[in-house]
Amino acid sequence: MSTQARGIEAVFPRDEFERRQRAAKAELARRKLDAAILTGPENIFYLTGQQTPGYYTFQCLVLPVEGEPKFLLRQLELTNFLRNTFIADHEVYQDNAQPADTVIDALGRMKLQGKRIAIEKRGWFLPIAFYEQLVEKMGKVEDASGVVEAMRRVKSPLEIKALEASARQAEAGIRAGMAAIKPGRTENDLVAAMMQAAIAGGAEYMGMEPLVSSGPRSGVPHATWRRRKLEHGDPIFLEMSGCQDRYHSGLMRTAWIGKPPALARELEKVVLEGLQAAIDAARPGVACEEVHMACQRVIDRAGMTDRYKKRTGYSLGVSFAPDWGEWQVLSLFTGIKEPLQPGMCFHVPTALREYGVFTVGISESILITEKGARQLGTLARPIHVIE
Repeated sequence: MSTQARGIEAVFPRDEFERRQRAAKAELARRKLDAAILTGPENIFYLTGQQTPGYYTFQCLVLPVEGEPKFLLRQLELTNFLRNTFIADHEVYQDNAQPADTVIDALGRMKLQGKRIAIEKRGWFLPIAFYEQLVEKMGKVEDASGVVEAMRRVKSPLEIKALEASARQAEAGIRAGMAAIKPGRTENDLVAAMMQAAIAGGAEYMGMEPLVSSGPRSGVPHATWRRRKLEHGDPIFLEMSGCQDRYHSGLMRTAWIGKPPALARELEKVVLEGLQAAIDAARPGVACEEVHMACQRVIDRAGMTDRYKKRTGYSLGVSFAPDWGEWQVLSLFTGIKEPLQPGMCFHVPTALREYGVFTVGISESILITEKGARQLGTLARPIHVIE
């Protein structure tokens, strides 16, 4: 394999990833660990730049406190890995291999057997059978959950630039979706317009599909498009993310074909006030839960508590399917005491529903700055009415 291929598609310079690896090693040392086995695609990407839609097959980064990291991956992914990362030490396995055996053998060659080894126990991609095999052959395995997630909370200038690009892509998609709304067209037509505009604006494949629903279907949380034809009087719910170098944003808007009913306007008023209250509260030093409570107080005063049983926001950054948010990193919700810091980024999706009838949902992606929250988009918030 030509050495010229190394890192030519890496999304950030080598020193950005090396800085992150040093910080992760320092945290492992603080926890009195000798090495960590990292399997989450988001954390792997954050530390190495490796990205592939083939993360459904086993891959891991073995990060020792002393010495160089080692990457283990499927043979088919090697070329991708070489182009995306600067990691020098790697081993591949064939399709008939047992990943647990591959990891055990690699730890032996790295002289780590018998050491204090940790693995991410709370991630998406740790099969029970795999973990049981590791424990059987290694004995006790410590927990490395949260080591990298804590590092991902505050974004670097390079990450913020990617998030800003992602927000522009999402806005282009939502604008295109709303422009496509017309009686006789389908939910599929709207999504096709949204995806075309976002991808034309530079977006890569997203961690989650757009959420588009119309008529009574729009009153179902997380409903996706399903070929329904739009009719006069329909509410339409639209939400999507952009994706720039695996960094995701989020944007949610509501549209109506014809005059929205009085209840929809009542919900809109509360949604807009609650969203703005959350954004106004999002300042450095304020606990995550306080941002949620600022929005919740608006909803409670309006007597709409039963319509809002969810968190007010979640961290944005690196994501792979099945999500576009950083659910493991931070949420704006009750009990989350972590103080906001400049460089944190959140999606704030405020939505009230007449369940099974319609949703009024309006959101913004925000960046925490020294002075408060900066909105990443420019799209008008009120219900978009198509006459």
